[in-house]
Amino acid sequence: MTTAAEPAPPGKRLLGFLLEIRKTILSLGCGIALGTFACYFLSPAIFATVQNHLNQQLAFFTVAEPFIAHVKLALFVTLFLLMPWIVFCFWRAMAKPFALSASALAAFVLFTSLLFYIGTLFCYFVTLPFGVKFLLGFESEQLKSVISVGKFVSFVTIFVLAFGLIFELPIFMVFFARTGICPRSSFEKSRRYAVLFISIVAALLTPTPDVVNLLLMGGPLYLLYEMGIVVLKIMKIN
Repeated sequence: MTTAAEPAPPGKRLLGFLLEIRKTILSLGCGIALGTFACYFLSPAIFATVQNHLNQQLAFFTVAEPFIAHVKLALFVTLFLLMPWIVFCFWRAMAKPFALSASALAAFVLFTSLLFYIGTLFCYFVTLPFGVKFLLGFESEQLKSVISVGKFVSFVTIFVLAFGLIFELPIFMVFFARTGICPRSSFEKSRRYAVLFISIVAALLTPTPDVVNLLLMGGPLYLLYEMGIVVLKIMKIN
């Protein structure tokens, strides 16, 4: 991934990015709205699959709760399916102010999309079942779980989406180093601060405030941080 020319000063970079991304907000919004409407009719089947995967019996406590839960699920599925387009719009807006070449743009779009899907699948098949099983392991004869369908959908979708986003860390480390915003040496010298920052991010992104979910997200995030440093060394980016 190479740059075509010297990037603009920081202020102009940010302004250029905002101007470029503004052009795509309307089209993205329309695409997401139409996708959510279409996916709503598929949400019962998707919901049943997720429910069976996590082996949960659910309940609802308000009249509108099931409807809202299906809308949330449809929105999440739309974002999941449209992520390559969203990623393309994002990096296309970054290309001009940060002087990214066409080959660099294509590489960033490809690997950003790939890492997002790896993160979501890792969460869905590995982290999420383990976390749910652990958290519900406190159930007993005296303490029975009654899980709200709305809370269940929010927990699953936010957790999976958050994992998809945190798996983007290595690609942004490469971007920051290639554009001179943050050299590799800064990442190597800032591991202590990275642990603190990762803990804060994990606490903000996890849908519940318990330590288990914090570790389930913070642990992989730190491993991704170290992976980013390794990638920078392999690519010989200083």
